[in-house]
Formats: sequence, C-alpha cells, structure tokens
Amino acid sequence: MKGLVLSLALVALSVLCAHGDVPVQPDFQEERIVGKWYGIALASNSNWFQGKKQQMKMCTTVLTPTADGNLDVVATYPKLDRCEKKSMTYIKTEQPGRFLSKSPRYGSDHLIRVVETNYDEYTLMHTVKTKGSEVYTIVSLFGREKSLRSELLVKFQNFAKEQGLTDDQILILPQTDNCMSDV
Repeated sequence: MKGLVLSLALVALSVLCAHGDVPVQPDFQEERIVGKWYGIALASNSNWFQGKKQQMKMCTTVLTPTADGNLDVVATYPKLDRCEKKSMTYIKTEQPGRFLSKSPRYGSDHLIRVVETNYDEYTLMHTVKTKGSEVYTIVSLFGREKSLRSELLVKFQNFAKEQGLTDDQILILPQTDNCMSDV
C-alpha cells in the first residue's frame, strides 16, 4: 500500500508540473457529487479513444463514498449486446475536488479534477492519464439527466479545446436506453 501511495504521489507530482493550471471546483463538496450521473460527452487525445469513439454511447456512472473517505466509481456502458461495468476508486488528495486513481489492469495512473459542477445538473471533469511515458488528456461532461442545456455542451467543448483537444477528439455521446436502468 505504501508503494502504491508513493507511486500515485510521484505521478501526481509529474502531472501537476505539466497540467498545474487546470482549475478545481471552488469549495468542492464531495457529499453533493455522489450518486448517479449520465456520461454526456467525452474528449481525449488517446489513441484508444480515437479507435473506439464511433462505437461509444452514453453510460451511467455512480459515485459512492467509501469508509476511508474516498469515492468508489462504477461506470456501466453498452458494449455490443451486453452491459459492461468498469470500477475504480478515486483516492482523495489534499485538495478537495482532486483525486488519484490507478488501473492495475491497464497499468495507468489518473489525476482527476472536478473542474466545475452545480451538483444538481452537471459536472465537468479533467483527467490526466499516464501510462508509461504516454500522457493523455480526458475531459468528461456528466449530467444528472440524459440531456443538458446547450450552453453546457458549448462550455464542455470550449474547455476541451482550451486543454489542447481538437474537434475530432471531442464526442457528444449518443443517447441510449441500453444499460441505463440496471445501475
């Protein structure tokens, strides 16, 4: 466990040097962000995203507090003819609204920031994913409902572009009813 924390701290330090200007929600209130969210939009410069984005659809993500103060995150999304689940734990950092996560399965580290939220309608998140020497940017927009005001979609797109992402790296996820109710 000590090695994991040290590893995550080193990744966070190196990522902060490269992405220190990304804001975090002022006065972030973790207890208000828990619950069910719909994945509305996604943007990334990763090769994986570019290869999969034509097949991607809206998903659900549920945030649940853990006993040790972190967040369990379970995303459920349609894949072919079934529903897939992906689980992660967001480990709190000293800055509210900023989390670390590690994917042993894929060998990647994640620095996640809640950039902006009003808790009841939308959440805009920024993630830096590091895998070996590769560093990727991921911008996500979540909603409490399956659709959001057009101004929020524009805000998401503008923020993604401010992070260096291009139009072909930005995706408004197609709505679906698949895998939305078994969360």
